[in-house]
Amino acid sequence: MRWPKNVNGGYKNEAINDKEWEDEFEVEIATPQWVSWWNETRLHEALGYRTPLEVEAGYCSQNQLPEIMETRVNC
Repeated sequence: MRWPKNVNGGYKNEAINDKEWEDEFEVEIATPQWVSWWNETRLHEALGYRTPLEVEAGYCSQNQLPEIMETRVNC
């Protein structure tokens, strides 16, 4: 399978064009599912056929990340 060069092309090829949708609501439900797959579970050739989530977890475990300060605003 040849992957598209950008995320929008992937979305159209993998999630939209190959299916028949009854209405826009079905597309709205399917879109976050596809985005989750794209960002977390797809195997990526440039990442050594690992998922982006695996690569991120490995990076975080090897590098000490700066603490993020939480800011709260009183309303």
